[in-house]
Parts: sequence; structure tokens; C-alpha cells
Amino acid sequence: MYVERGSRLAGAVVWADNPSRPGAGRVLPDGCMDLLWNEGRLVVAGPDTRAYVTEGGSGRWAGLRFFPGQAPGFLGVPAHELRDRRVDLAELWSPAVVRRLTARVNAADDPASGLEEVALERAAELGRPDPVLRQLVGALGEGRPVAATADELGLGARQLHRKSLAAFGYGPKTLSRVLRLQRALALARDGVPFAETAARTGYADQAHLARDVRELTGLPLGELLGGR
Repeated sequence: MYVERGSRLAGAVVWADNPSRPGAGRVLPDGCMDLLWNEGRLVVAGPDTRAYVTEGGSGRWAGLRFFPGQAPGFLGVPAHELRDRRVDLAELWSPAVVRRLTARVNAADDPASGLEEVALERAAELGRPDPVLRQLVGALGEGRPVAATADELGLGARQLHRKSLAAFGYGPKTLSRVLRLQRALALARDGVPFAETAARTGYADQAHLARDVRELTGLPLGELLGGR
């Protein structure tokens, strides 16, 4: 069973999953990166440009999903280096440090809370994140055009692209597309008709929405939403 809650780390989400039966899963692109725990192993999930299909193995999972743009500062690695990848944390940090952190997470009341504590301590060491990144996510998440957002933030096109690659793993147009997908899926899951969902989230029409969903998730919209 999958459960999640808001984290004490601003904007992050803590989650846990203990699948009742083996089977492949599908993680949709959302602009985020996760620090994962799986049966005593710490893994980083980089930003996805397409749905990531899990192998379907059994076992407990826990994770801390960072707010978009938050994880690279925590990891000390630009997001684009982890785009569409899952890597052991020991590939990014000292194996000795990772062994110590893994032991802490394993000893916690639950792994998800252990991950949260690690993230909170690290965040306290790093200080306040770049406020421009949160403003950028907020504007694009509301459907603001990329060019207008860049102007509002006082950023040139190249500067915005470099900042986006490092923080999100891809350029602002891809981030905008991913965030629009999430807005559309949220409306569709709430029962908003597909045509209205498309109009309210900035797609040209329902066919445009359907194409984008298929390209980003690998499934038709109706199948993705369980037959609606």
C-alpha cells in the first residue's frame, strides 16, 4: 500500500510503499527528484522526461520527494547529470558517509522518517535555497509562458536554460510541459471531462492533451486513469 504525507522539509513529500503483490509500476514525470530507500539501500531517482517503468520486484520502499529544483543542492550534483536515471547514493557521495546514513535510516522507527531526518539535517547545513527556482516553478506550474516568466524574473533565455538544466534536469519548456501534464491529470482524476481539462490547462484541444499524455506516460489517457 502506498501512503504519503507532507514533509517538515519545505515543499517535500515523504512516502512509503509496501506492494501487496509483485508487478511493474509506472512513475510519471513530475519535475521532482527522490531520495529512496529499498530494503537497506539508498538510491537517487533523477528527473524523468518520460514515465519510468519499474521492474516490479517486491520489497518495501520509502522515499523523500524533493520540491522541484531542491534536490541538486542537497546532493551536490546538477540535475541534468541524473536525468532519466536511478543511481546508488554511494555513486555520488563517499561510500563511508552513505554506509553511516544507511545505518541511520535502517535504525529509524520507519525508513521514510529516517530519510526525512537526513534531509532536514543536510538542509540546515546548506541554508536557504535559491528563491528564483521556487518562483519559476510557481509561475510555470500556473501555466505562465516561459518567455514571460523569464522576463518577470529578470533572466535571459540562456541564463534561464542553464539554471533550469542544473536545477530540474531539463530546460524550462520541458519543465513547463511536465507541470502542465500534472495539472491536467489532477483535473481528469477529479472527474473533469477530458475536453474541459484540455481547455483549462492550456492544450490546443483534447487531441493535443491525448498526444502529450501518450508521449510522456506511454499510455492513452483513459487507460492511465483506469478506464475513465
